[in-house]
Amino acid sequence: MKEEVVVHGVVLSEHSQREFDKRLSILTMEEGKMTVWASGAKRPSSPLMAGSRSFVFGTFSLKKGKSGYNLQSVKVDAYFEEIALDLEKACYAAYFLELADFVSQENLPAEEMVNLIYLSLKALLHKDLKNELVRAIYELRLLELEGEYTEQPPFSTKKAVMEAWGHVLSSPLNKLYTFRLEEGTLLDFCGNVEMLCRESFPMQFHSLKILKSLKQ
Repeated sequence: MKEEVVVHGVVLSEHSQREFDKRLSILTMEEGKMTVWASGAKRPSSPLMAGSRSFVFGTFSLKKGKSGYNLQSVKVDAYFEEIALDLEKACYAAYFLELADFVSQENLPAEEMVNLIYLSLKALLHKDLKNELVRAIYELRLLELEGEYTEQPPFSTKKAVMEAWGHVLSSPLNKLYTFRLEEGTLLDFCGNVEMLCRESFPMQFHSLKILKSLKQ
């Protein structure tokens, strides 16, 4: 009998396979990163079509086959379609998924990472939060999850930066995006986070290349 599995998570990426199928990378709370095959998901009439797209959060019912897991059904909790209406925000959001795909592992539960992605995408849609701050908070908390962080900013002694740093590392996830920074402090905070990211995530992310071209 084929094994059935129910997991909760987010679709990190989707890739076309043959004419109507997809290969998904899903980050799940229970099993970490999983490669899942969605047969017929590109057909307009497919019940899997809506739930087999990047940024979809939900409950995924899978069946284990000979070559991996096959998607049976999806109960969608959130789509985040609004992000696609703003190209810059869409680039930041895509980067969040790319980075999570880069650091996450199979068979390593990822409940906190899934929740971090969800709250970070919600923060991107908040009108009073700058995209750069949301990105830096997301990166620093992800660094903390991966054990690649420093207790204090690497090259800043500004009180506001140090306080923000401590807040991101120690706060519950639902309290992460509850502060603002003035422009100079924001640049300092982001610069410190960026330095750690360059050391810990040695990869050229496609979404960041597009983001850079938008800001030129």
